Formats: sequence, C-alpha cells, structure tokens
Amino acid sequence: MDKLNITNPFNAPVYYLETVSSTMDISRKLSAAGEPHGTVITADFQEAGRGRIRSRTWEMEKNTSLPFTILLRYPRIENIPRALTLRTGLAVSLAIEDFAPYLKGSVFVKWPNDIMIGSKKNAGILCEADEGTVYLGIGINVSQKEFPSHLREKAASIITNVDSGTNVTGDRFILLEKVLSRLYNEIETPLENDWRLRLEKRLYKINSHVAFIDGAADNGREVKGVLKGIGNDGDILIALDGGEEVKSFFTGELKF
Repeated sequence: MDKLNITNPFNAPVYYLETVSSTMDISRKLSAAGEPHGTVITADFQEAGRGRIRSRTWEMEKNTSLPFTILLRYPRIENIPRALTLRTGLAVSLAIEDFAPYLKGSVFVKWPNDIMIGSKKNAGILCEADEGTVYLGIGINVSQKEFPSHLREKAASIITNVDSGTNVTGDRFILLEKVLSRLYNEIETPLENDWRLRLEKRLYKINSHVAFIDGAADNGREVKGVLKGIGNDGDILIALDGGEEVKSFFTGELKF
C-alpha cells in the first residue's frame, strides 16, 4: 500500500492501491489497525463497489473513476455531524465545480446520496457507521467515456473529451484533494452552520413535482407532491398532493 503525496486537511495519510475489493473494506481494515480520523484509501479499480442499496453495484472502468473512502472517528455516535451524507454531497458537488469550472451551475445534489451533472448521475455516496466510527465511501465518474447499455442514459462523467488511452490518474488525485478540502470545511469548520440553505440552492428538482417511495426501496408506499427542501436532520420535505401538508421523510427514494 502506497502513500500519496497530496494535501489532506484532516492531517491524516492518503493511501493508494491499484485494485481493491472495495475501498470500504480496506477502510475497515485501516480502522482496525488504528489509523487516525481523516485517513483516506483510494484505488484505480474496485472489484465489488456497492451503493446505498446493496443490490446495486458501482460499475467503473480502471483509471477513469475515483473511488475512495474516508475514515472518520468520533467519541460517540451522537457526535457524528447531522445529515453527514447530504453534507458530503454538498462538499463533493462544490469540489467538482472547483475541478471543472465549466460545470458551475449544472452540478446538483439528489436526495439522499447522489451527485448529478444535469440530469445524469455522476457520483454516489455511501455512509456506514459502527458507533462513532464512520466509513464515508465516495465514487465519482471522472473521465469514463462509455457506460454499460443500462447506464448510458443515466450516467455522466466530469471530463468528456479525454483522448482514448489517456491516463488521468493525476487529474483524479487533484479532484480528491479538492473533495477533502471542501469536506473538511463542511464538517469541521463554522461553515457547517448554513449547510442546509446552501444545499437547497443545488438540490436536484427542488420545487418540482416528484414521486417518492416512502420506506425501503421497492417495498415502500408511493406518494406524490412538490419537493420543498431539506429539514434540519437531512430529511426530505414534500408538499403532498391534495392538501397543504408538508411532510418529512427520512428514508425512501425519489423517482422521476
């Protein structure tokens, strides 16, 4: 396992492996070995990346995506920053715009854990916790040009004009630095106080009519209404059809 010489504001190491099962798996091993708060593991390729819903895998090409996991340590589960997944999404969306300024205004956060470029998914976030220890997994499509047929109309990369065969490893690690910087600002500095208002400015489909599956994916009840914003704990707020009620949901999935 190599150490990358990149800036990490958490003052912790950034490790690199060419191929892993998943960066979440390696992060758990690093945690067991006593690595500190803010330790990062990234790779060129992960063989078993997964999403928030375990049946959905994260599909990627070698050297064109940026998979990584950040190990965060807190004294107790109560000390974990509220709405951490959404606040990470805010940080990632800002970092993508820092990395690719031409995308400014077109990078959105889709509740609860996706980053969109326009109407296509660019990145996903997976947050798992064991008491106060958090494994914050992030996967970003950086320069992948071709996607499997079932994703071609749904997925997008940041860089779309990379020549065939070009290795953009250096570019990917520049993006990683920018994500770490933005994340540190979002969860460990006073900027965190206004996260919800800043997030709502880039919330995907805010003030649009949506369908929402309340509860576990494919098992919940569908409700329809207008997406109004985000609650203080990261819950989604929907003004239900047929009345004035704005209801808060903590689990579920948006459908368009």
